[in-house]
Amino acid sequence: MSKLMNISSAIALIKDGDAVGIGGNVLHRAPMALVREIIRQRKRDLKIIKTAGAMDVDMLCFGECVYSVDAGFISYESEFSLAEHYRKAVQGGRVKGNEHACYTVMSALRASVYGVPFMPVHGLMAGDLIEVNDYFTRIKDPFSGEPVTVVKALRPDVSIIHVQEADEQGNAVISGPKYDDVLLSKAAKKVILSAENIVDESRFRLSREKADIPHFMVSAVVHAKGGAAPCSCTDVYDIDREDIINFKALKDKEELTKYLTKYESIDRT
Repeated sequence: MSKLMNISSAIALIKDGDAVGIGGNVLHRAPMALVREIIRQRKRDLKIIKTAGAMDVDMLCFGECVYSVDAGFISYESEFSLAEHYRKAVQGGRVKGNEHACYTVMSALRASVYGVPFMPVHGLMAGDLIEVNDYFTRIKDPFSGEPVTVVKALRPDVSIIHVQEADEQGNAVISGPKYDDVLLSKAAKKVILSAENIVDESRFRLSREKADIPHFMVSAVVHAKGGAAPCSCTDVYDIDREDIINFKALKDKEELTKYLTKYESIDRT
């Protein structure tokens, strides 16, 4: 069954208040076309889950789409400095920042994959992080009697992921680093893929190479050439530094709307 959709129909699957997992890592293979469409459709009160984010989370906060962010790291790579829109939203009380270590986000996602309510995180033995994030607590190890820190499961209602290749059924291959995208797909109730190229089903049926994300986990596939831009996409294109700098200089919603318009014809092709 074909799951190929236009980007508007795919993002319509996301409801206000949903927990949304975002694939990619910092400025690499982030699903930026899907992020831009979320802002165009004025989704609200989203609970963002991301191991290490940058422009994707920053833009969603600027677009006033976000209620909370569970993440280990939100910042641009050193060349581009801080994620100012995210920082201002958290400091201003408009977004709740649930600070994690990257490892604890992955552990919380694994708990959802395994169908358990929490996951032990042995490396988090001390520190203020345990006190300020409601997703952490300490319990007594029933075997040793020693205290152990645990993190509450994080289950995305929807995960949005950009890949290099997918077929119409939703089988997908990720070239280069996979980051946490396979984990996000397993933990989520629904998965929306954007893909640089839509390939024939025989790409998977007749090949020894198996899909990184199999079709039965996927709800929608969007053909989105340049779907990670201005972030990079391994083996396809590099970071567009000028565009990222221009975005970071935006001051208000009117300027953001103009910026999104520049991409609209590309994202909705």
